[in-house]
Amino acid sequence: MKTLRILLLSLGGLVYGQNIQSIQLFNPQTNDETPVIKFGEQLVLSFDDLTNSSEIYRYTIKHYDRNWNDDNLFFTEIANGSLNGLLDQFQYSFNTLQAYTHYKLTFPNDKMQPKISGNFELIVYKDSADRPLFKRRFYLVEDAATVALNISRIADAKNPNVNQRVEVKATSKAGDLSSNVNSMSLNVLQNNNPNVVVTNLKPSATLGNQLLFQQMNLTFPGNNEFYYFDNKNMNMAADMVSATELKDGVNHTYLHPVWAFPLNYQYQPDVNGAWYYRRNDLGLERNAEREADYSWVYFSLDSDPVDKEIYVMGGFNNFKAGKENLMQYDAANKKYVAKIFLKQGFYNYILATKESNGALNFGEVNGNFWQTENLYQAFLYYAPFGRNYDGLMGYGEFRTPIGK
Repeated sequence: MKTLRILLLSLGGLVYGQNIQSIQLFNPQTNDETPVIKFGEQLVLSFDDLTNSSEIYRYTIKHYDRNWNDDNLFFTEIANGSLNGLLDQFQYSFNTLQAYTHYKLTFPNDKMQPKISGNFELIVYKDSADRPLFKRRFYLVEDAATVALNISRIADAKNPNVNQRVEVKATSKAGDLSSNVNSMSLNVLQNNNPNVVVTNLKPSATLGNQLLFQQMNLTFPGNNEFYYFDNKNMNMAADMVSATELKDGVNHTYLHPVWAFPLNYQYQPDVNGAWYYRRNDLGLERNAEREADYSWVYFSLDSDPVDKEIYVMGGFNNFKAGKENLMQYDAANKKYVAKIFLKQGFYNYILATKESNGALNFGEVNGNFWQTENLYQAFLYYAPFGRNYDGLMGYGEFRTPIGK
């Protein structure tokens, strides 16, 4: 344990320098982190500033084409209101060891309203939008089509890591789709993870006011159910937490090690990579926005060394690989370890390996199984004649388990 502790202390030192933490773009209508809204609905953005100061931050938005390329639209073409809004709604942490300022923004609002559909980024900055503190994607959908998904099992001996097939049916709410069909395409995303997506699918068939997407290549690795932990009560070990410690005024949460390369699928209910901040003290639920504390969370994976980098990922870090979530090998204890500074609550996470070409593999460590319950999200884009942007005509999702 001593060797492990020394190694872990050397990890993640950069995190304290990253003052903006716990970024969440939440959809209160659907109660999840899928940042998709219709006109008239709102998203809630929240984050913490660990300097515990009362900075006034600003925000703006940017529009992108269906593949997240810059479409060079002016702000006046995409929104009404002010180009820059103030993020001036904040409150200080209360009853926590880690002091922070919690910021909150409800968007769209009376200061800024997108007026077209499609792919957007919400950009938060201090002095210049060209030097953002962070960006988060969101989608504004016209709701002009109903998008239904069906998921089925694939047994493919040639490609055993592809386990699930998606079929999509889009139905217009306003008559014939065929006049627009050449401008339409579909993107399908798995578990809000921008690394796992099939893009630019054209309809395989058109039936009046219906489009069918039944391509054989609309397939995904099944992966495995996400790992999880819950440290809403940091005074006790439970819910995948093996031990807790308060040391030098800082919380530490040690997770049970997980195992690599499982041979069989094990059902484990999850929230498809999502996360929720919570604090519960002896049965008393606190206001997590300003009362949830922070902890170093120690992740570990029992494994022999492999010749690939392994990352701890989930919605909480936008499924991005970085130094702060790279696992290091502890040879003395034969395990990979990482420590990440996180606000307390309930987290899903997955362990991804990085291929030589930079691509991330989410099934190599956890396993790939056709039975896995995944969230699939389908986005139907179009650019009708005379428009200079890609609009989002319809959105659909599928969360239900596959028929076993």
